[in-house]
Amino acid sequence: MTATPPAPEVRQLALQALLEPDPHQKVLLTQALQAQAATLLIATDQPLSAPAGVPGCPLRPELQLHLNMPRRSPFTPDGLAALLHAVTHIEFNAINLALDAVWRFAGMPRAYYLDWLGVAAEEAEHFSLLRGHLQTLGYDYGDFAAHTGLWDMTQKTEGDVLARMALVPRTLEARGLDATPPMQAKLRKVGTPQALRAVDILDIILRDEIGHVAIGNHWYRTLCAQRGLEPLATYALLAAQYGAPRLKGPLNLPARRQAGFSDAEMDALNASA
Repeated sequence: MTATPPAPEVRQLALQALLEPDPHQKVLLTQALQAQAATLLIATDQPLSAPAGVPGCPLRPELQLHLNMPRRSPFTPDGLAALLHAVTHIEFNAINLALDAVWRFAGMPRAYYLDWLGVAAEEAEHFSLLRGHLQTLGYDYGDFAAHTGLWDMTQKTEGDVLARMALVPRTLEARGLDATPPMQAKLRKVGTPQALRAVDILDIILRDEIGHVAIGNHWYRTLCAQRGLEPLATYALLAAQYGAPRLKGPLNLPARRQAGFSDAEMDALNASA
């Protein structure tokens, strides 16, 4: 009698997508998993071991420290492509960190895993939009050096889902809410059709990222409530413990409010910016 193969399981499949080094294949795996996730088993309480090669990344781009990255003007074709490449790389990392949130942390409700799988699929769409636009400029993902900032904090917080929710979606990704409008303003000044197309893509990304930060806020507050912790004070402790980067203004206050930051949190953020 032939043994029945084990049913596909969401967290293992998310780990497989995370380990995939080819960006296009990672996008396809992520989007296919999200499309069928509602019907698949999720082993919510099963701890999984981290294999070598997390995350799967292509040989290019060359990764450098943020301070070593050259500055280019977006008013030149090369500089515009470099700016778009930097955002494309952020979105590639965002796919990985959402997939990592799915597979790494056991013991969360089913809704948590479905939330972050949905985030991963939207990040994959953002990456594809930006990469496609970059290709129309005669470049591709990997043609410029890139930095490792987002994944660095993902590694630091791999041992605690509370720290992950505090410091990746509602800190690093929330910085994207602040950075996007000034970037769009600069691209509008460039004024070329290529730059204005990038503004439109960033509109889509900003809309979706508000939802991603809101998901981070929801699960951060849920975990704080479960552990009997006060969210504002706990965030300050976690930011100091894990070396979260200092916040830089101006803040996108409407977007942050949409993403669920409280008035007290906004006051604390304004004071530190």
